[in-house]
Amino acid sequence: MLDQTDVKILTLLKENSRLQWREIGELVHLTGQAVANRIKKMEKEGIIEKYTINLNNTKLDKSLIAYITVFMKTSNHPAFIQFVKNNKFIIECHRISGDGCYLLKVNVTDEENLMCLLNKILDFGNYRLNISISRIK
Repeated sequence: MLDQTDVKILTLLKENSRLQWREIGELVHLTGQAVANRIKKMEKEGIIEKYTINLNNTKLDKSLIAYITVFMKTSNHPAFIQFVKNNKFIIECHRISGDGCYLLKVNVTDEENLMCLLNKILDFGNYRLNISISRIK
């Protein structure tokens, strides 16, 4: 069970996962070692799964974000999942309920790469495409 201090630590780590334990401790009124113990406990319990970064995709020449709802025509979901895991343009994949089977978030450099990806998805089923115009948050 998380207490308020744990929640504050998680919030700080979400904002900047490079903060040192001592710095976090100063902000939550604990020693660096006490913060380390709490973080290690949350890692062990699976609350913290990994530390990651946010990339500026425009500077990496990956500027087209799209959301693709996939409607499977086959029951070969393992093959589709393997395809997703091996595709560098698919940055998120969610199994969904409701309209469609999967929701993909893709990040491509141009329309040509998007079309190539969409053609490959057709091997598994149909799709609905939504292109991001701007990121709000």
